Amino acid sequence: MSTHTFHPAADTLHRMPAGRSPQEARTPAPAPVRLTTTVPKEFVHRAALAEVLLTGRGKLGENRFSVTAQWPRGHSFYTPVDGTHHDPLLAAETIRQVGFLLPHAEFGVPIGHQFVMRTFEMWVDPAYLQVGATPAELDIEVAFSDVRTRGTTHSGARYDAVIRRHGDTVATGSFSYTCVTPQAYRRLRGNQGHLQIPLTAPLPPQSVGRLSPTDVVLSPTGTDNHWQLRVDTRHPVLFDHPVDHAPGMLLAEAARQAAIAVVPHQTPLIPVEIHSSFERYVELDAPCHISAERLGADARGERVRVTGTQDGQEMFQTVVTMACL
Repeated sequence: MSTHTFHPAADTLHRMPAGRSPQEARTPAPAPVRLTTTVPKEFVHRAALAEVLLTGRGKLGENRFSVTAQWPRGHSFYTPVDGTHHDPLLAAETIRQVGFLLPHAEFGVPIGHQFVMRTFEMWVDPAYLQVGATPAELDIEVAFSDVRTRGTTHSGARYDAVIRRHGDTVATGSFSYTCVTPQAYRRLRGNQGHLQIPLTAPLPPQSVGRLSPTDVVLSPTGTDNHWQLRVDTRHPVLFDHPVDHAPGMLLAEAARQAAIAVVPHQTPLIPVEIHSSFERYVELDAPCHISAERLGADARGERVRVTGTQDGQEMFQTVVTMACL
């Protein structure tokens, strides 16, 4: 399917109004205006139109697609780092949205089916994250592999995405996921998600690279490099709509904030690589404990392993590489 654009009819652009001279009639008409919209918010599992980053899609070949996206110059949560660079987690959210859009629009997964994310990886080049005079226009190439079906229904896959800006590679990333029908999801989840623990106090925002306490997702525990996940279901971005478990982007933000908290730095830190695996749903009715361990530096930056545990079980693990801006 072609991208979501609208071309005004040619006769509305080239028809000569009454009274124009032949010379005026020979003046070339302006090129048709391309009007861009976002994709349907339901296709990317968002309630707020403002949180939809994708603007269109096309097909390149078997299991290969093109997607377009736009990053705003400012965002209420993914705020520009140091006021100059797009937040790398905007790239993560963009890749996440791609993994909902294409299964729904191209593989026929019905709206209402749940997606269980298994793994996530991302690489970002800070050189192409600079905020410009207009929003960043992005072209994304997506390739699906290990495509699975159950009967005739798409049931899961892995996809790899390359995000380009003016031809330069801004980020690459991949997700693996499984699709679950509403009936199967209800059997899987039972009564989970109907209760939640009281909201806990945030760490000082400046200690985790944030400006507002509202955006802090870690709470102090009194133990070095160990925190409690702060789950604020009123947050308009992390909890764009009601869910029965901690969203993946909340866990990604927790990993970023934990890494900033343990890596000494003089200038702003940004995540340039992320490798995550998700073992279980992080529930809302029990504390989730976040710990961080520095693994040393490589050519790209300081590596930190962040682990989330709940009721004595490992729920997710992320190795994030942080670099100074």
